[in-house]
Formats: sequence, C-alpha cells, structure tokens
Amino acid sequence: MTRWIELDGVVNMRDLGGLPTRDGRSTREGRLIRSDNLQDLSEGDVRRLVDEVGVTDVVDLRSNVEYEITGEGPLRATPLTHHHFSLLAEDRDPDRTVEEALALRWGRDESTPRDGDFWGRHYTGYLTKRPDSVAAAPAAVRDSAGGAVVHCAAGKDRTGTVVGMALSVAGVPEEEIISDYVRTAERPEQIIDRLIRVEPYNRSLPTHSLEEQLPRAESMEAVLTHLDEGYGGAVGWLRASGWTDADVEALRVRLTV
Repeated sequence: MTRWIELDGVVNMRDLGGLPTRDGRSTREGRLIRSDNLQDLSEGDVRRLVDEVGVTDVVDLRSNVEYEITGEGPLRATPLTHHHFSLLAEDRDPDRTVEEALALRWGRDESTPRDGDFWGRHYTGYLTKRPDSVAAAPAAVRDSAGGAVVHCAAGKDRTGTVVGMALSVAGVPEEEIISDYVRTAERPEQIIDRLIRVEPYNRSLPTHSLEEQLPRAESMEAVLTHLDEGYGGAVGWLRASGWTDADVEALRVRLTV
C-alpha cells in the first residue's frame, strides 16, 4: 500500500514504496516521495524527513512566481540537495517580472470546465511545452543520494505527471500509477484549505469548485496514452529527450527492490 507520511506542515505526502512492478518486484520505500508544498514544515517535520525518512534531495516543480512569492521553505536551511524545475512555459523567459508572469498566468480564459479531459490536456502540455524540466526532474530522483521528495503546490498535477513517469520507468503497471494518482482525492479539502488564502493561489482557487480540483483517472490515463502512442511509453519519451539506456536503467534500479 502507498504510505501517507503524516507531518504537521503538509497534507498530501506519500511514500511510493511498496508498489508492484510487472516483473514481480516492488518499488523501494524511502526513495520516491510525493508531496504538496513544503513551506509550512515544522522543525520536527524537517528532522523526521532528514533523519528518519532519509530524504537527501528536494525536487521543486513550482513555477518561478510561486518560488519567489512563497519563498524557499525551511528545508533550504538543511544540507539537502535542492532542484527547481518549473513546468510552465511562460517561465522560459528569464526577464519576465513576477507581475508579468502572474498577469499571463491568470489572465487566461478561465471558463473552460476543469474536468478530467481538461487536466489530461494540461498534463500532456507539460510534456510538450517544458520537456526540459520534465526530463530533468526524474533525473534528479535517479541521481539522488537517498530519498527524493517531488513536490509542487497541491502535489497533484505537476507532481503527479513527473511521479507517474518515474513509476512507469520502474515498471509499475498503469493501473497502479493511476490508483496512486487518484489517492489525492482522499484529502481535497485539506489541500485547498492550505492554499486558498495564500498568494498567488488565492487568485485562482476561489473561482473554482472543489469538484474541479479532484484527480480523475482519465487525466492520468491521458498522459500514459500520450506517452504510449507517441513514444512507446515513458522510457521512449525520456530517450527522445536525451536519456541513455544507462540512465533509464539507473532510475529503474534506484526505485525498485
């Protein structure tokens, strides 16, 4: 079973160890951890992640705007290795100011229903618009010295896409990847309550219902189908993005028992 990690400062953190693989193995505990935003971790949370869970790397998928507004977070004061890979296309421009990026991000048409198809298109957009960051994030997991925490804001969309790809490389069946993704639906109120009053999330979240934020199986199915039909799977996509066979095998070995 995928394990929740209960801390004071997060509500959507799970250790992805114990998932079955197609060849009869399982994913290794303490190697790949998914989470919502880490800004509110207590001193006790930090000690537990570092000393007990064995985290050595943090893979931050927040946008440049989120990073600048909400800050680095308490883990930055530790000797962990930190990686920042934005999955948003507008962050390619290093000269854009925070306000310009906010205007671009939240000036879009918000009338499209946020159903499973919407989120599926959103996730595949990460692959087509920011392949550099999508390929770099699992590489950081692959090269980590210990456990790697992958997080964004809610720990659902950007984190779900990167984690889903990493699990696919590890050999986890698609139904298990989808099952893990939708487990975030067990805690939607807690996730929204953490973010809805915080800049910049307070610009968008109040205008959408809780129902629109729920993870649906068809959204992750869309990502996996995109990878399968276009590249023969996540491994093929990563190879097309510059990964070698040795890189792929190293991630697989890193994540499995």
